Amino acid sequence: MSVIIPTYNRRDLLPQALDSVIAQTRQADEVIVIDDGSRDGTGDMLEERYRPQLGERLRYVWQANTGVSGARNHGMRLARGRYFALLDSDDVWLPEKTARQVDWLQARPDYGMCLCDVARVDETGRPIDVFHRRDVIAEDGWILRWVLHNPSLVPASVMMRREVFDDVGGFDESLRTAEDIDYHLRIARRWPIGVVAEPLVRAMRGHEGLSATSSTYDDYVAVMERAVRDAAGAVDDAERHHALASAYIRNARGMLLRGRWRDGARLAARAWATSPHAQVRRGVLALVPFAARRAVRSAMPG
Repeated sequence: MSVIIPTYNRRDLLPQALDSVIAQTRQADEVIVIDDGSRDGTGDMLEERYRPQLGERLRYVWQANTGVSGARNHGMRLARGRYFALLDSDDVWLPEKTARQVDWLQARPDYGMCLCDVARVDETGRPIDVFHRRDVIAEDGWILRWVLHNPSLVPASVMMRREVFDDVGGFDESLRTAEDIDYHLRIARRWPIGVVAEPLVRAMRGHEGLSATSSTYDDYVAVMERAVRDAAGAVDDAERHHALASAYIRNARGMLLRGRWRDGARLAARAWATSPHAQVRRGVLALVPFAARRAVRSAMPG
């Protein structure tokens, strides 16, 4: 099993992730840290603190900055294990995470990937909620029809066979954000996916990262439009259109929160035109008072 950790100027956060890898009840064959251009002494810290514990199992690679997708892909290209486990440098695994997922995949040789539930915490470690995968993925197998409605993917929750990477390739390096949902959708088109319904990951949310940028909404919409188009023939047309319209509504709301009034209105209109589903119509209509409240709030001094 290969662990792939991309990092960039997170010398202070990275030890939490690495300590959780070392604490696993099933030890990794290799831990690949791809340093995506850090200038904060990450490499020195790893050599001093983790080389004595991990020895040659620690593979540290510094590269010029390419972004998180390029770093993850570099790590997967270097990986030698039968299974790939992804871990971002601000997330941690609970001790049974890799053991539970490797056992799950070994018992189901036709499955390409399994996911687990995720306990989401704020930057102080205080619990926010638990992302239960069964709330989205009703049953294991060919899950594309469900993932289209909610393609959210926490990379730290992933365990996949190396054959998936060989078949599907890596993360789309042209995307600044939403690369994780794109990868989830692409794998779901080609491989059965399952769930270990336990919170085996603790993921930090609420800090300012790429996922908090305004461009996230544009990337998300582009990914969903491509995924819905590619799912033609594999997923019922009405369900594909419903999923796309719902994505338009979610991202229109986000744009309105950012004060992108015109873009939000365009997406809302697109949602209305894409699907006649009653839930979609209610969602679009709910954006009208929401936009009005946001406009009033943004016009208030201070």
